[in-house]
Amino acid sequence: MARPARVRLIEVGPRDGLQNEPVPIPVETKLALVERLAAAGLPVVEAGSFVSARRVPQMAGSAELYRRLKRRPGTAYPALVPNLQGLAAALDAGVTEAALFISASEGFSQRNIACSMAESLVRLAPVAGEAANHRVRLRGYVSCVLGCPYDGAVAPETVAEMAERLLDLGCDEVSLGDTIGIGTADGVRRLLEAVARRIPRERIAMHFHDTYGQGVANVLTSLDEGIAAFDCSVAGLGGCPFAAGATGNVATEDVLYLLDGLGIETGIDLRSVAETGAWISAQLGRDVASRAGRALLS
Repeated sequence: MARPARVRLIEVGPRDGLQNEPVPIPVETKLALVERLAAAGLPVVEAGSFVSARRVPQMAGSAELYRRLKRRPGTAYPALVPNLQGLAAALDAGVTEAALFISASEGFSQRNIACSMAESLVRLAPVAGEAANHRVRLRGYVSCVLGCPYDGAVAPETVAEMAERLLDLGCDEVSLGDTIGIGTADGVRRLLEAVARRIPRERIAMHFHDTYGQGVANVLTSLDEGIAAFDCSVAGLGGCPFAAGATGNVATEDVLYLLDGLGIETGIDLRSVAETGAWISAQLGRDVASRAGRALLS
């Protein structure tokens, strides 16, 4: 299968990247991060989420962030929403694109949102309906697609079914998340073969965490399977509050370096992203996790 000539990157650093940070981050810092990433050419920047502030304290300022955000023409700024209450808050803050999330494993579903996989779909139906009433574009996430910290192996056919159900709810795209970063190339290939039997490849995005250093290899495998949309996080920020040991998402800089080397267009300025990665890492008092970012700025 031919690799895509152009790839769309979805920057999740301001949401998935920051949600696990132990020290509160000022809204001003988050705003600057979102606006810098958009200025670098990222077409989609997931800027926040309207989940429980008790369970994910770092996302407590999302409403203020969206109200103050200077939106760049042509850039999308989706927010993660878990339920009708979260969607209502997002709409009130001016959100026009939203992301829903479910799990491909029962153990993670119970620990993340305290319900079964089947119940999660029932809960999301009215959320999707209300989003459609307000003409809010929907994106879906499926977590633990290559393995679960509680249940172990996850069948590709289960992932495929959950992805199809998200499309049935009205999601335009489904992002398949290797939440704990254990996936390798062969597993990614088998997963995509199974999911592509149920939904079109052009409606699939991939979301890799880099726990075992396989993120870039898994992106390359996905490219060879015809996938043209990838979630990534500036400076490799990230982790999951409900999956102990999960490290950051595959770094935006590392993915961009791969794509540039393959001659695949993105419209994104790699050096600007690397500089932003160094800046936010300094704000957080941590080293840059992106190898390409460190090399470019050394």
